Amino acid sequence: MIYETAFVVRPDASEEAIASIKTGLTESFKSFGAEILVNDSWGVKTFAQPTESGLKKGGYHYFMYKGGGDLNAEIERRYRINENMVRFIIVKLGEDKHQDEIVKGYMNPNHAKVDQAEMDEEGGFGGGEDKDKKMHSKRKSCWFSAKKTSPDWKDPKSYAWLVNEFGKISPARVTGLTPTFQRRANESIKRGRNMLLISYQSNETAR
Repeated sequence: MIYETAFVVRPDASEEAIASIKTGLTESFKSFGAEILVNDSWGVKTFAQPTESGLKKGGYHYFMYKGGGDLNAEIERRYRINENMVRFIIVKLGEDKHQDEIVKGYMNPNHAKVDQAEMDEEGGFGGGEDKDKKMHSKRKSCWFSAKKTSPDWKDPKSYAWLVNEFGKISPARVTGLTPTFQRRANESIKRGRNMLLISYQSNETAR
């Protein structure tokens, strides 16, 4: 099975501490016979909202791997005993036979940036992709189905438009999404919030 895991460390964590976490994960992958498919760092990001302890930033790191589900318990154990850990997540992506497609679909969230040409004079979305999303919503048709894409918790831009300024998730009768994609969107939003990529209180996203 293909899985992904991401973790966020304190902004003051040393390079040695981060390397130690990654080395420990790599050792776990090896001991459980797992194969690392993607090993990536997203850099230090400003959280969409501060943590309960007041942290405003953290360093994001990511692995995609092929292995058994028993490995995930060991990964979670390592996360929970590390004092530099702020947030973590483990997600099942799909079966081994879809490996090429899953790996190809991976995108570092720093590369999923808004094109300035899409912005209107007031700083809002005046055209381009976001205008297309709004048009689909008005027609009560599913934007994700039409574009053959899906919301991804790693890319807040893919789902932030479904959250209003007060942090409420828009229902399907407003978004026009099919039940399947509305469910995926809700799941992505919850994961994004857990990883501090989108605020619980608004549609503000991490930077």
